[in-house]
Amino acid sequence: MRQFTAVVNPTAGDSAGAAALLQVARLLREAGAGLDTEYSHSLAHARELARRAAEQGRVVLAVGGDGMAGGIGGALSGTDAVLGLIPAGRGNDFARALQLPTDAAGLARVLLDGEPRRVDTIEVESAVHPRTVVLGSVYAGVDALANRHANRARVLRGAASYYAGGLRAVAGWRPASYRVTVDGREHPHRGYTVVAANSAYYGSGRIVAPSARVDDGLLDVVMIREAPRRLFFTLMNELKTGAHVERPEVVVLQGREIRIEADRPVPYGADGEVDATLPVTVRVRPRDLSILF
Repeated sequence: MRQFTAVVNPTAGDSAGAAALLQVARLLREAGAGLDTEYSHSLAHARELARRAAEQGRVVLAVGGDGMAGGIGGALSGTDAVLGLIPAGRGNDFARALQLPTDAAGLARVLLDGEPRRVDTIEVESAVHPRTVVLGSVYAGVDALANRHANRARVLRGAASYYAGGLRAVAGWRPASYRVTVDGREHPHRGYTVVAANSAYYGSGRIVAPSARVDDGLLDVVMIREAPRRLFFTLMNELKTGAHVERPEVVVLQGREIRIEADRPVPYGADGEVDATLPVTVRVRPRDLSILF
């Protein structure tokens, strides 16, 4: 029977992490599994707790949102440790990409009986972050600014906070001139954003990269070009279905190493947590992490 250590972000979704864990914990213990719980006071502390539990041969459960999943997943990358997710954040986009059950009973069955599967991760390198490993995506431009606004929201929650953050970010955004280098080939780009995606989803369920797969050894690079602001709002709505990739204003490439630069200080983010400024280099790390899903 598996032995688990749950690492909880107590601020995720206004303490939704602890509530989500309670439901699953009861089912795990009733099945005879062992479960310890650790509460982190920072993402760095969560990584430390995860490494310590993994060294003891325990399955590590990341309880929180995409930042928690990415932070702990990054800490365990390149090892034989096994990660499980208990989604309890604003977006839960990587859990969505893995098609994890949203009910406690279904999630408990995955954690108890599922076979670990290897997935890719993303290595992020910049002057501020010499080496960070995340799971879902790295995005540079108006969406990073929107994510910053969403994280600071006090009234709206979930998808609503991301949508409101997006409206606020777009209202004051002027297109940037990017230089995007994919596997050594340069692609000049002027527009709103560049996304290097391991997962199809970001921004609380928006399908930014419909063809992205977490285990194909590639990153999908989505670039949204300069367009009239009204059209960009239409593109934002089309992110709900992934239909935006059919528009001529959207370019989709694939690669293993992507360098993103810009003509001015442009913010970038990763899994909702890294908040820095271009330039940045991202690399796919194939089959780098074992996850239960």
